[in-house]
Amino acid sequence: MRSRLYQSLSLILLICMGGLAAAAQGTLTLRQAINRALVESPEAAIARAGSEEAIAGATLARSALLPQLAFTEDISRGDDPVYAFGSRLRQQEFTQVDFALNALNRPRPIGNFSTRLSGSWVAFDSLKTQKQIHRANLFKESASSSAKAADQQIVFGVVGAYQSVLYAQREIDVAQHEQDTAAALLTSVDDRVRAGLALESDRMSALVNVAARKQEWIAAQGDLELGWAQLREAMGAADLKVFELKPIEARTFPEIPLEQEIATALKTRPDLTAMGQAQSAQDLAVGAAKSDLGPRVSAYGNWEEDRGSLGHPGGNNWVAGVQISLDILPIGKRAQFAKESAAKHKIDAQLAARQQHVRLEVSQAHIHRQTAALSIRTAQAAMDQSGESLRILKNRYDAGLATMTDLLRAEDAERQSQSNYWHAVYGNAIAYTELLYATGTLTPDVAEALQ
Repeated sequence: MRSRLYQSLSLILLICMGGLAAAAQGTLTLRQAINRALVESPEAAIARAGSEEAIAGATLARSALLPQLAFTEDISRGDDPVYAFGSRLRQQEFTQVDFALNALNRPRPIGNFSTRLSGSWVAFDSLKTQKQIHRANLFKESASSSAKAADQQIVFGVVGAYQSVLYAQREIDVAQHEQDTAAALLTSVDDRVRAGLALESDRMSALVNVAARKQEWIAAQGDLELGWAQLREAMGAADLKVFELKPIEARTFPEIPLEQEIATALKTRPDLTAMGQAQSAQDLAVGAAKSDLGPRVSAYGNWEEDRGSLGHPGGNNWVAGVQISLDILPIGKRAQFAKESAAKHKIDAQLAARQQHVRLEVSQAHIHRQTAALSIRTAQAAMDQSGESLRILKNRYDAGLATMTDLLRAEDAERQSQSNYWHAVYGNAIAYTELLYATGTLTPDVAEALQ
């Protein structure tokens, strides 16, 4: 009865593993996953839209240097005395009859077709426009730097999710191996019990061990599904199928002094660059608000043709001039200047705080990488020792020199040491990627360094 149950469980296991193999659609390398994420991820789309918005803003700011031209075609009709008098005058059709008092007081309805071209140009505004243009260009550069920061964040997220899937797959392999070992141990215990060489309690312990290994395998399957969900989210590919992933091997990465890594981060971090550019842009915003308090010189011109009907000839006129203006009660402009100055102080403090946080991020990543590198060597030694210890205890149990409890404890230690080893391998890769991200030097080329 029990053997048929084990056969059924094995058959179910084979079907599940076969389904996963059938679902695989080839090999997905880390570089392929990163490249796809940089194209399809919503975060990448947001960054591109931000850059396009900043480019449009820079173009809009430059347009303030160009003259403003407008064309107007106006069609009207009425008997308002002022309107009738002015329309006749502009149409240059005024006659002696139109001076009659009755005609002036109660004119007949008159129509007017007016074609107008008008234009204006700000010749000087105390350099306000030039500062706004420079500010818009800095925002464009800041958006470009922010896009680079978003790309690095995407790469970091994909590496982490890719590692999660690989680790979950390793855990399934370990769990499957432990299931096979537990089943073999149960068979051996059954034989020893029947031969009178072991107690019934040993059989019960072996059965509990089989159930525990089964639970671990189920949990590992759930972790794998979660890993794939995280990878889909990181890549921005909700329809991503189950692929075979290229394993990441244990590697040794170069060691760099912490002070050098911090200096690199302060110089190359794209988010710091973006904030520095925004700080410079805010400097110009303060300057533009101050310039708005100065004088303004504008030129304007207007040409107009008025006709009684579309096909009727009419009169035309023009006017041009230069206007000099100065706000002698600039209460609102002074408030704007105060507002921009306060925003400047705020971004100065934000940049200083961000630089401090970057120093902490780099220090943490540096320690994590050192710890991860040491963990691999320790985990490798522990795995080798636990494997040898399990082998010795199996021999001792078969010879009646060790208890079932000793054997199961050794199996637990061997299983945990394998899990710790692969956790250290993938943790080392993540720690290295984290350090590159913290120093602002993370690129898609990290895939070649890890695989």
